[in-house]
Amino acid sequence: MQPVVITIMGKDKTGIVDALAKSVYQHGGNWQSSSFAHMAGMFTGFVEVLVPEDRHEALVAALDAIPDLSVTAVSLVGADARLSETLTVEVMGNDKPGIVQELTATLNQFNLNIVSFDSGVQSAPNWGSLMFKARARLAVPEQFNHDALQSALENLANDLVVDISTQI
Repeated sequence: MQPVVITIMGKDKTGIVDALAKSVYQHGGNWQSSSFAHMAGMFTGFVEVLVPEDRHEALVAALDAIPDLSVTAVSLVGADARLSETLTVEVMGNDKPGIVQELTATLNQFNLNIVSFDSGVQSAPNWGSLMFKARARLAVPEQFNHDALQSALENLANDLVVDISTQI
């Protein structure tokens, strides 16, 4: 079985995930993990599946045949899915232009690999402004200084709340 990562995007409608799952199953694939989202009327996401090497091309062709959906599939030969220690970083603060860039630049300064990143903006009725929230899962090198990261992130804005938890 060969790992395949599939990305999809198309106008949101019912049955998209079912059509994907049926194609994966019909081609002898095993669904490993996925993440989907609805954004501005579009359905987007990605799926990792294991599929027999001799059925990879047929699976991609079947996925490409799903109407109104843009599909890309990449085979991963010899991929190592193991991660080193990971951190989960959650931040919350007043929304402002450039906050994601500031956040990711700080993470990059510490040579951290972003494994997953989810963010959004919510109304904060008590303050009359928008609140930015983000959650990042990061692969970190050994002997990493968690306190230095927390300080650097909190220095981005005086109203930014940062919570860091370690996972192995």
